[in-house]
Amino acid sequence: MNFAVLQFPASNCDQDCLHAARSLGHSASLIWHKESALGAADAVIIPGGFSYGDYLRCGAIARFSPVMQAVQQFASQGGLVLGICNGFQILCEAGMLPGALVRNRSLQFRCEQVFLKTLAHDSPFTCQIPTNRLLRIPVAHGDGCYFADGPELEDLKSHNQILWQYCTAHGDVIDDANPNGSLLNIAGICNRNRNVAGLMPHPDRACESMLGSTDGRTIFESLTVSFLKKAA
Repeated sequence: MNFAVLQFPASNCDQDCLHAARSLGHSASLIWHKESALGAADAVIIPGGFSYGDYLRCGAIARFSPVMQAVQQFASQGGLVLGICNGFQILCEAGMLPGALVRNRSLQFRCEQVFLKTLAHDSPFTCQIPTNRLLRIPVAHGDGCYFADGPELEDLKSHNQILWQYCTAHGDVIDDANPNGSLLNIAGICNRNRNVAGLMPHPDRACESMLGSTDGRTIFESLTVSFLKKAA
């Protein structure tokens, strides 16, 4: 399986994503933001960072990069796309995911380990996460508060598009477990077709035991299994 990892000016987690994909035995290559094609990509990862210095809004300029036209076409054909942190922001700005990521409720940059509860196990991004297993994955963001209006939130719930919620170490979805003020403790969602997803926590930083957690591997393994099933 070949992962295409996008690279914008000021991306800072592109190498982390490359390493995570390759550590699972897959090939992965960087795609510069000015490219108009994705090559032989089987899945696309939009990594974290501060694309274009977060000018205007996080992801607001990156959405206009030439490569995003290729990503939108890839997704429209059923291709798998995962946005992590700034990548989640870019997908929302591009209209590929509903809602928006706004300033953290605390108005502070949050860098810490969080726990995630997986709500939907039927997506290409969660299918290998064991039922009832909580994920311990780090966050590092200043604009990670997920916001959507009432109808959008109801739509997300009714179509089972909320993939992850922030929770306590015991699985309780409460305000104290929410690092940024996201509505409904939302940490990650997918589109209605279930082939595009975004999350604020960094699974790429939780793929090796020396980093304190290997829980992020389950998300990349889910992508792999989903692709292989589709290709079979």
